[in-house]
Amino acid sequence: MTETRWDAAAPAEPETAHWMRNLVICLVGSFTTIVAMTLLLPFLPLYVEELGVSDKAAIVQWSGIAYGATFFAAALVAPLWGRLGDIYGRKLMLIRASLGMTVAISLMGMAGNVWQLVALRLFTGLAGGYASGSMVLVAAQTPKHRSAWALGTLSAGIMAGNLVGPLIGGALPPIIGIRGTFLLAGGVIFFTFLATTFLIKEEKSTARKKAAKASGSWASIPDKRPVVAMLSLGLLLMLANMSIEPIITVYVAQFVTDAKVTMVSGVVMAAAALGSILSSSRLGKLADRIGYWSVIMAALAVAALLLIPQAFVTSAWQLIGLRFLMGVALGGLLPCITAVIRHNVPDAATGSILGLSISSQYVGQVAGPVLGGFVGGHVGMPAVFLGTCVLLALGAIYCWWVSPKTESHRDR
Repeated sequence: MTETRWDAAAPAEPETAHWMRNLVICLVGSFTTIVAMTLLLPFLPLYVEELGVSDKAAIVQWSGIAYGATFFAAALVAPLWGRLGDIYGRKLMLIRASLGMTVAISLMGMAGNVWQLVALRLFTGLAGGYASGSMVLVAAQTPKHRSAWALGTLSAGIMAGNLVGPLIGGALPPIIGIRGTFLLAGGVIFFTFLATTFLIKEEKSTARKKAAKASGSWASIPDKRPVVAMLSLGLLLMLANMSIEPIITVYVAQFVTDAKVTMVSGVVMAAAALGSILSSSRLGKLADRIGYWSVIMAALAVAALLLIPQAFVTSAWQLIGLRFLMGVALGGLLPCITAVIRHNVPDAATGSILGLSISSQYVGQVAGPVLGGFVGGHVGMPAVFLGTCVLLALGAIYCWWVSPKTESHRDR
């Protein structure tokens, strides 16, 4: 495939005057909101028990329901918030999300029973979406020749939040209590709300608002094949990432003593996230220079190859190293997916289509653990790695098939 190289001095586009400051606020805001959403992981079963659930099986069940409720609700409303952002402004969606999460996270610290906790987790998913809204705003306002780098930087902040959140959640409750941890998290998000309200700048566009209202979103896309490919790839990426999660602890137990299983399993899970954090902005910058499709296909192919030896490791350090390298390979995919959609969708429909992309990723995030657990339990744990390898390889082939033979200014 022959690709043209963008001019590094490409002129700035409309609504980009404040893009760097907006990126910094979105980066900090996304990090803090993701930390607040994930810090409950270490103590969620303890909190469920504190709320009156005593049976061990019920504690596990309610913990799973409470945790998954947020992502289920977010998947349902992401396209709606994206479309409203197209019409009424992306900054307004971030203000709504940060204020909604301030209220929801704070109220979790005041829950009186497990039903209230689940309802508040649902409300968090419905009213939240700060990180996904930041992706839309950054994608829309960043100059196109810097878009993948900016989105990669933002992705690194989001992944760092996923990594740091459980660590904070494990450290704070012994010091200030579980309820105090929720209240502190709500207070931090309130500062995100203030920074978003007063520091983010978005130029109002009457023309875009009219176009967004008149647009059928999907119908307004001239060539739907790249967009369909990116929606499918977002689902595949999350499915591949999450399909391994349910079996890691059991898999590690095969070659690690019982006393070290949980510690090593945590390092294995963190290794992939750390690799992605380190590579996302660099791969985004590379994609801005050589083309998004090239980076996407190379990342999928390398990740697929790295999954093969993971099925046959004999020690913990081998698995940790391979998971880290896989994280490095996959780190640039999300910013490239977002950038391809941004370049192939009219501005008036950007939020709606990126909302669909976020929903597809949530579907993969939910389906991955279910599928991985089923295959690992009924076929064998190596089959999870090898099956995921096949899926990523097929994804690379599909992207090669639908990719433009020559990446234009718009496509790259």
